[in-house]
Amino acid sequence: MTAVGPRALEGGARGPAGNVPEGYDPHAFEPFAVTVDLAVFTVRGGALHALLIRRGQEPYAGAWALPGGFVLPRESAELAARRELAEETGLPDDVVAGLHLEQLRTYSEPDRDPRMRVVSVAYTALVPDLPEPRGGGDAAHAEWIAFGTSGQLAFDHADILADARERVGAKLEYTCLATSFCPPEFTLGELRQVYETVWGTALDRPNFRRKVLATPGFVEQVAGASRLTGGRGKPAALYRAGPATALHPPLLRPEGRQS
Repeated sequence: MTAVGPRALEGGARGPAGNVPEGYDPHAFEPFAVTVDLAVFTVRGGALHALLIRRGQEPYAGAWALPGGFVLPRESAELAARRELAEETGLPDDVVAGLHLEQLRTYSEPDRDPRMRVVSVAYTALVPDLPEPRGGGDAAHAEWIAFGTSGQLAFDHADILADARERVGAKLEYTCLATSFCPPEFTLGELRQVYETVWGTALDRPNFRRKVLATPGFVEQVAGASRLTGGRGKPAALYRAGPATALHPPLLRPEGRQS
């Protein structure tokens, strides 16, 4: 893959007429590379999972890492992110093209990569029902790994993954994304489990129920439907996703309780 820096981007620095501005010397700056890294999450078996790869090359050969790689000279960061995700995980092109990738932040510590100065643009997504990945490109293997169980990650990817987990947790506060991880008809207990899984904390059941039902358009009760959920209590009412896409007011996490 090609490292992208001032020299590699010399052609992209030209003005509308295709000429480098007079007096500008791109070689006056030390070249550096631009990469992308992706922190993609899903919920599986009641646990938050992250999509990780086993690096097939040095540095950190054999270590778990986030999917990603170098941005090509005539490529945007988002296009590079989708290309690398498809190459390194084997996810189908239509799946990768349909993902809503949210730009997380830029990671630019001078020594974050032992090869050279590398600035990384990180993206994140929380998506239901993604297929099993397979390694490809620079990745020897790809797998959904339960969050917090992978051990040490390559580069500064542990920091990126932690930041991304915080971002997707915040996304559940103000969007209806959590219903995407539930069956078409679900109990409020099942919806609460999605929040508890992503946020990493137990929620007060009555308080959660009150907030959900008080949020316009979040869920709709299925008339006459219920489900036994274990124990000796009465069957739980069933709900489906409502028409809303944003939560007003937001459903905020309990402060200081995320694990």
